[in-house]
Amino acid sequence: MIAMKRAVQTLCVATSFPWAAVGTSTSAIISRSIASSSSPTFLPSASTRPRRSTLLAFAPHLPYSDKVTQQRYRHLIRTTTKMSLSTSTTDTVQQTKNRVALLQLPVTSDKTQNLQTAKDYIQRAHEAGAQLCVLPEIWNSPYATSAFPEYAEILPGVGDSMKDHNAGNKDGGDWGLSSIMLMEMAQSTNMYIVGGSIPETCSEKIYNTCLVVDPSGTIVGKHRKVHLFDVNVPGGIRFKESETLCGGEGATYFDVDGEDNDESGLGRIGVGICYDIRFPEYALLLTQMHQCKVLIYPGAFNLTTGPAHWELLQRARAVDGQCFVLTASPARMPPPPPEDGGGGDEKPKYPHYSAWGHSTV
Repeated sequence: MIAMKRAVQTLCVATSFPWAAVGTSTSAIISRSIASSSSPTFLPSASTRPRRSTLLAFAPHLPYSDKVTQQRYRHLIRTTTKMSLSTSTTDTVQQTKNRVALLQLPVTSDKTQNLQTAKDYIQRAHEAGAQLCVLPEIWNSPYATSAFPEYAEILPGVGDSMKDHNAGNKDGGDWGLSSIMLMEMAQSTNMYIVGGSIPETCSEKIYNTCLVVDPSGTIVGKHRKVHLFDVNVPGGIRFKESETLCGGEGATYFDVDGEDNDESGLGRIGVGICYDIRFPEYALLLTQMHQCKVLIYPGAFNLTTGPAHWELLQRARAVDGQCFVLTASPARMPPPPPEDGGGGDEKPKYPHYSAWGHSTV
């Protein structure tokens, strides 16, 4: 198959704090090329063996210990992204065909900061020549069911563009800042953006929703997470998305054509969110009925399910569909210190959630 013969060049803009998995750096760009004459190449994760890729660290590895002060913690949260971005090249690299970027972002409870972080990383992917970038699941909000209603936004629909927003058409005047930023950045960088996911409010319901924006700033895909993540692992984790969220319906895909609409582009790409990857039927629907050659899953697996299932499920879906599978996770974050509401007598506003990380192709 042509889609399997062509090379898919991948750039992971991955931020992993020092307390994340062994072998990661504070901030790094991981570039990787994948090519096969008959099927995708399945690569082990960074936690199992050294990457076969070029790794360029932009900040020193700082071992985490109890001696790290609250002031140092807050300094890291505020400046790690800025450090990694400021050290990247300022020269704009020409866009490279079929290059994708997985953006592993640090997410905080400050929505304004999260939007700026995402914007900076999208710009960084553009400067590295990416044609398409992928944000992680729930990148504008803490990953907590109690936080979703507060951070939820009205989102545009498929076919909407910034023209609708600027002209005040439809409900364009009510769109949230997250979707507007994604549409503006797609337009200014001439990239496809798979916008991870953000909480969406619609008809008094809340969804976990991914927007796909093309280089003109038009919404070409809108996926509402179908399979909600409800889990209760004794001694591990309890998390029930159904306490707040509603499940979506239907399959989502979009096309990235080559020059002159030939078959040299990335082709048809299917989209799911996190726990959607657990179900082979959805992936087979995308690959068999809709002929998708690439599947993208923004996800936020945790420290219990991540080591057990994250890479395993990606490999399973890739084998099932004989396709490429891309995943983007938030960066792993430590619990906030007591002064920030993380301990002592003062309880945090939202329960802390640690993502597994390991954004993967």
